[in-house]
Amino acid sequence: MHRGKGMKFVGDSRVKAKEHRMKNIPKDYSEYPGKTEAFWPNFLLREWMVGAVFLVGYLCLTVAHPAPLERMADPTDSGYIPLPDWYFLFLYQLLKYEFAAGPYTVIGAVVIPGIAFGALLLAPWLDTGPERRPIKRPIASGIMLLAVVSIIFLTWESVDEHDWEAAAQQGAIVEDVEVDTESEAYAIYQTQDSCIGCHGGDMLGGAAGPNLFQGDYSKEEVYDIIKYGIEGTAMPGDNFTGTDEELEILSAFIANDGQDPEE
Repeated sequence: MHRGKGMKFVGDSRVKAKEHRMKNIPKDYSEYPGKTEAFWPNFLLREWMVGAVFLVGYLCLTVAHPAPLERMADPTDSGYIPLPDWYFLFLYQLLKYEFAAGPYTVIGAVVIPGIAFGALLLAPWLDTGPERRPIKRPIASGIMLLAVVSIIFLTWESVDEHDWEAAAQQGAIVEDVEVDTESEAYAIYQTQDSCIGCHGGDMLGGAAGPNLFQGDYSKEEVYDIIKYGIEGTAMPGDNFTGTDEELEILSAFIANDGQDPEE
């Protein structure tokens, strides 16, 4: 019989146990190397350091490429094509596809994003293994890889297909122009219903056409645009119903930013 075997120890509640373990000392995880670690400070400190690196990088990006400014929003301008911020471009591109647009918009706007983000939220419950290496967690790693690749691809397609030149013209900040409404040219413009329908009665832009004074065109260039239009755009030709002399007066008026060139 070994010494001490079968002996029982009975504690005395009248004797207070002394607390010898120091506070704020994490448990010893040496028995599980590489499997787990103390949340504080090991894990949390590393997360803070990674977050700080990304924050500094993001701040440098905002300083190097500040947010662009456009003209004041006009709710009556139905020809303006808005573009969401870069972090929503992948959803913007998704809504361009046939299976996610038109009568199927609810699929592209609600169903597909709901399934995607729902899968990311359920990833911890779909893969409950103790391994931390991505290769040992195929379900969670596969979902994350699919999400990253999809977002990068859709964002790239959105940027590549967008007409940046047209967008720059649409959103260009134009200084206020005081149109001489008493001039002969303005009276000629008021008789042209096809012009007013696109560029507005004040010539400062309308539902489908831009501000007539935002381009730096000469009198001759304005004349040609009105007479022959611009190929590949919504600007048609041969819509002016006045005489050539009236067209000359109107072209000079537009080229002179809404003022009579004789003044």
